[in-house]
Amino acid sequence: MKRFGSLRGSKKRKEQGRTTERRQSEPHGAIASGLSSTPSTPTQVTKQPTFPLEAYKYEPERLEARLRSFSSPPDTGQRFTLPPIQTVMTKPPPVTSAHSATSKAGSAEGMLEKLELDDEAVEESESDIYMRFMKSHKCYDIVPTSSKLVVFDTTLQVKKAFFALVANGVRAAPLWETKNQNFVGMLTITDFINILHRYYKSPMVQIYELEEHKIETWRELYLQETFKPLVNISPDASLFDAVYSLIKNKIHRLPVIDPISGNALYILTHKRILKFLQLFVSEMPKPAFMKMNLEELGIGTYHNIAFIYPHTPIIKALNIFVERRVSALPVVDESGKVVDIYSKFDVINLAAEKTYNNLDITVTQALQHRSQYFEGVVKCSKPETLETIVNRIVKAEVHRLVVVNEADSIVGIISLSDILQALVLTPAGAKQKESETEGLL
Repeated sequence: MKRFGSLRGSKKRKEQGRTTERRQSEPHGAIASGLSSTPSTPTQVTKQPTFPLEAYKYEPERLEARLRSFSSPPDTGQRFTLPPIQTVMTKPPPVTSAHSATSKAGSAEGMLEKLELDDEAVEESESDIYMRFMKSHKCYDIVPTSSKLVVFDTTLQVKKAFFALVANGVRAAPLWETKNQNFVGMLTITDFINILHRYYKSPMVQIYELEEHKIETWRELYLQETFKPLVNISPDASLFDAVYSLIKNKIHRLPVIDPISGNALYILTHKRILKFLQLFVSEMPKPAFMKMNLEELGIGTYHNIAFIYPHTPIIKALNIFVERRVSALPVVDESGKVVDIYSKFDVINLAAEKTYNNLDITVTQALQHRSQYFEGVVKCSKPETLETIVNRIVKAEVHRLVVVNEADSIVGIISLSDILQALVLTPAGAKQKESETEGLL
């Protein structure tokens, strides 16, 4: 496997010219043994544009410096020799039309200055400030200059693919179909859970489907006649479109694919988008709803919460994941107090430890094999404000908070999706409804 170096946008102009010529003669991606490469359509390499934040008078620090804590998965030092394609994409210049090229000259005024152009609107209403922030920035703006991206050919064995996810420290990978020369889907931990849920019988029976099936075989059996095109987004699309697509399609990962070359550049997540927004929250007008508490806003899920006990067998937890379509299960003791949490990501440890043939072990036994240090369940309460909740979930770098009462018992769950819905989409819907009402009047 190859690792690609970082693209430094701050190089001098004379060095950029030489770099451009050199890049045009280099291959675009890395091809692993036995697999087909991603599209090799040549792409015109132009001068790397200055990142907008660099010119912002109050924010001279580069974005990648501010985002380095979460720009890419940690390098564990492991090396993997299985045949998946691992491509660390170097961030290409955004594709712009003739019209957008004209407006590019003013883009260096800074991220937030785009919003300052409409000061009157800000004064009239601050409720949609985050929506307008998202609409004024592109997906390209939060793609790191260098990151790890693993791509699997659909002819790869399922078992090897999951081992590759573990070895590379990633949670999902785009699937490349050589026959049609395009991306057809994503392989995620949810697929691993679905395979175990469908085919596990007992510790004495080997899961043949996991050991022998190829990815394309699994997709044919699982999806059958329900094949859908891969949900993806262009680097030139707005972050608002990305948030809308993630929530509308009920997905957690959105591939950013270059519409010209067909190359996958990055995988957007709720966490990445929210942390990007959090970087600038203090510099924007604060909407009144940020000071409201969860009970007033009604954000989160508070009915029929799925949970498990420390002695619950892993196979039962997997069944709940599939049947309830949830991404995490709070673990409570006999008194109802939250003591731990078992998420879908924890399931991948079964592949790492090669213990997926025995799913009769308890949740407590399985959680002993966590690959990362666990600091405990991140909680919140209904009286806390949305501002406090956002700060806590971003700082903890988790996907959800468990809402508890004074006795530390489960009250509900609030997820990243819930928060982005409240910050970005709900104000957008309210504004659209107001516009429609004014039109009728």
